[in-house]
Amino acid sequence: MPDLDPRLTPARPDLAAAHLKGQVEAERFVEPVDHQCRIPAAPIRKQPRPDAPMDDQVLCGEVFAVLEETDGWGWGYSRAGGYVGWVDLGGFTHAILTPSLHITALRTYAFSEPDIKSEPDCLLSLNALISAGQRRGRFVEARGIGWVIEAHTGALDDAAGDFVAVAEAFLGTPYLWGGKESVGLDCSGLTQMALRAAGIEVPRDTDQQERALKAMWRDVTGNPERERGDIVFWPGHVGIMTDSEHLLHANASSMDTTLEPFADAEARIREAENPVRTIVRA
Repeated sequence: MPDLDPRLTPARPDLAAAHLKGQVEAERFVEPVDHQCRIPAAPIRKQPRPDAPMDDQVLCGEVFAVLEETDGWGWGYSRAGGYVGWVDLGGFTHAILTPSLHITALRTYAFSEPDIKSEPDCLLSLNALISAGQRRGRFVEARGIGWVIEAHTGALDDAAGDFVAVAEAFLGTPYLWGGKESVGLDCSGLTQMALRAAGIEVPRDTDQQERALKAMWRDVTGNPERERGDIVFWPGHVGIMTDSEHLLHANASSMDTTLEPFADAEARIREAENPVRTIVRA
């Protein structure tokens, strides 16, 4: 039996998801109870407290499968990407509304009324999911959330034609470890969100993405020529080439999403004893 990735395996010595019975040892196995995110993004944390480190986020409309509840927190895993951890259930509801649209703009307001002068309820980010209700003028009702500009939404199977252009829209977005929303994200969050918008699903973390894309795309690590759309992996870091010379990446060096000469980024990261490991091309 292959080793199970603990980041994606909802199992502890005392508790595990029912589908893992026979694969892991635990005192009890339970069926998850689905909860749907009703806020722009809910952190998945390592422990059930608000100051615990964040590993990932559940975007609005995504579902988190809860295996245990304690003091308003739920332990389980994201249905969207499988990441395991704790979420504050205050941002979730038991009622699951089937998504019918996704947000295609980098970010857009959900208004309290179908009127641009009404009070915004929240700010939704790219790839958030909504269940469409009524339509009034330019607006579509995001059931349970508010009213959004319909031009900022698309059908679930709508895909952007150029994932690099999607990634470029994040330029200047602050760096946030574990983030994947338009107001803060990390290097792998940027790659995951840009590819998802283009209809390509990859896992959350850089090492997982590296393995997945090596299986899907061509490995051009030994090719000295870079092209737009090449994805470059270092141990623990990832960036996207926007042309033959420039790299776009969310990074902790500048603490934002930056476009810089690839040669400069490669030299700086290499000096930290972290050379390029893999470059893939679609």
